[in-house]
Amino acid sequence: MFLDFENLATKDRYKLLTATVVPRPIALVTTRNGDGSTNAAPFSFFNVFSEDPPLVVLGLQSKPDNDLKDTTHNIRLTGEFVINLVDESIAERMVVCAAGFPKNESETETAGFTLEKSENIDVDYIVEAPVSLECRRVTVLQFAKTRDLAIGEIVGMHARDGLIDPDTYRINWDLYNPIGRLYADQYIRTHDRFSMGIPAYEDAAKGVTMKNTGES
Repeated sequence: MFLDFENLATKDRYKLLTATVVPRPIALVTTRNGDGSTNAAPFSFFNVFSEDPPLVVLGLQSKPDNDLKDTTHNIRLTGEFVINLVDESIAERMVVCAAGFPKNESETETAGFTLEKSENIDVDYIVEAPVSLECRRVTVLQFAKTRDLAIGEIVGMHARDGLIDPDTYRINWDLYNPIGRLYADQYIRTHDRFSMGIPAYEDAAKGVTMKNTGES
């Protein structure tokens, strides 16, 4: 079966991509509104891009009438944003932030989130999030009236107490249970995990599979 994306409707491309490229991490993005309040909105067109420099990429979509969403407007205006990662403990509150709130009305209070000042930027982060990444805009690329791609540099990380070992920087996976986005209103937990080590070329050429039970 071959699907020619050049001849598919936008809604069909969206349906196919969001149902096949899964699971996707969820960024609950906080930005600063013009009146100083905090906007929060979830995005699943998101990922980390590199560690040197430490970059994230964020797919931003406009409203149906082509007006900019608050997140896009705020990132363009202030150049700063926080990516609050989402785990099971805040999943339902994250969904609340996806509701159609009026412009410049903060979603965080309705969702029951606590805000705290960031260290390196002037955008609050969500205390209940397991991990929050303070980001500065590197660039925003507009590919269409309805789609922008924001690239941000991570300038700081907040982590829930006990989540990261301060000496080894390893994650305590017993305390970290992120969720992923599938399609429509479907999500996935990350409890079912397994390890696979990268084999040496000689072993790979012989068809040897390497098992790995160590931590990353």
